[in-house]
Amino acid sequence: MRRLVMRTGIRWKLSIAIAAVSTLVAIVLSLVVHNAARISMLDTSRDVLDDRVKYAQRFYEATKRPPFEAKIGDPRLPPKLKKVVLTGQRATYLDDDNGGAPDVWAAVPLSNGKVLSIHARFEDRYAVLTALDRALVVSSASVVPVGCALGVLIGGQLSRRLRKAATAAGKITEGDTGIRIRDAIGGRVRDETDDLARAVDAMADALQRRLEAERRVTADIAHELRTPVTGLLTAAELLPPGRPTELVRNRAQAMRTLVEDVLEVSRLDSAAERAELQEVSLGEFVSRRVRTIAPDATVLVVQDAYAHTDPRRLERIIGNLLANAARHGRAPVEVTIDGRMLRVRDHGPGFPEELLADGPSRFRTGSTDRAGNGHGLGLTIAAGQARVLGARLTFRNAGPEGGATGAGADHGGAGDGEAPDGGTTGTGAIAVLWLPESAPTDTGSIPVITLPG
Repeated sequence: MRRLVMRTGIRWKLSIAIAAVSTLVAIVLSLVVHNAARISMLDTSRDVLDDRVKYAQRFYEATKRPPFEAKIGDPRLPPKLKKVVLTGQRATYLDDDNGGAPDVWAAVPLSNGKVLSIHARFEDRYAVLTALDRALVVSSASVVPVGCALGVLIGGQLSRRLRKAATAAGKITEGDTGIRIRDAIGGRVRDETDDLARAVDAMADALQRRLEAERRVTADIAHELRTPVTGLLTAAELLPPGRPTELVRNRAQAMRTLVEDVLEVSRLDSAAERAELQEVSLGEFVSRRVRTIAPDATVLVVQDAYAHTDPRRLERIIGNLLANAARHGRAPVEVTIDGRMLRVRDHGPGFPEELLADGPSRFRTGSTDRAGNGHGLGLTIAAGQARVLGARLTFRNAGPEGGATGAGADHGGAGDGEAPDGGTTGTGAIAVLWLPESAPTDTGSIPVITLPG
């Protein structure tokens, strides 16, 4: 089962976190302020009633009558308070169970054994507490949008820096070695993103130096081998006819082809290749090249189109795809032109899993079938030439009933599992070249995509 994964940006995560923390802090502070204010008011009410009952006691002892607000032997006097006062102590009592302003009592024993008490509610004072609670609620509610706005502001800035870093890293991956993440994110603020950018830039520089060293070594070796291989071919032409001579010539020619392919890969890796663009009719151009390279292959032009491309490099891509299909696949080999899309399909075992997972890999020799030890330089060169043209080259396998395995499907034309006559043709490998709508302005702009089977 595929687990559902929700993807949210840092901006919204920070906003939610700040809003949640702000809400929690506002609630806690509101409760603390409310409780502190209420306790202070209750203590003040007790003190006020205590002062009043002391004054009432002195007044009664002097005049033998209680003041207008005091009562002697009040039947409503709380039993707990009365019990304490009868022991000869002055006391106050607070009844806070009615939900509003609390009932405050103060009582004192008299010399004649009676109890003098005063009762008050202080509703006007506790109205201030209600207003305070209302102000706390309003202020707490205003903290949440302010926290969200602050989170969006801070998270947006961090998110923009990370997006710029990701875009720059993507350009580096596509071959633009002049891009540096630290320059791309810019800004005056120095934070962890700058440390990350510097680390990635240092890693990119180290990898670039290593790749450049490997490319240079490969090119130097190929250049050094070109002269002796050419001499070997020349010497082979002087040998007397026979089977040994034929074997020597074939092996020498294969070595020469390998050297030329290695040199071509080295040039493509240097990102110095530029396309010499011409306007060509894809239907006529591809049909003529296929008849020359692979006469047994079938060509279907679903929709012709003109493309501004390099004919020599396009022919190289077509030739490598057809050679790969002939070497590792099975007949029939079908070539379909649908607008600026070119599809080459065979009916063999399909591309190996490592090619679909990692893309074409150089210096891996092919075998009698695609499930063997790998592939050679043909697809690597095709992918490099596609990058020079600004094109997109995809690899995938057809399903057992003719449907392509992997994500997506090609647009228009015969389906991946249909022959030109409409019949189902079985399994096979499918290579699709998508030429760009406009002429390429730089190399390495579109990566090779592999769709796993």
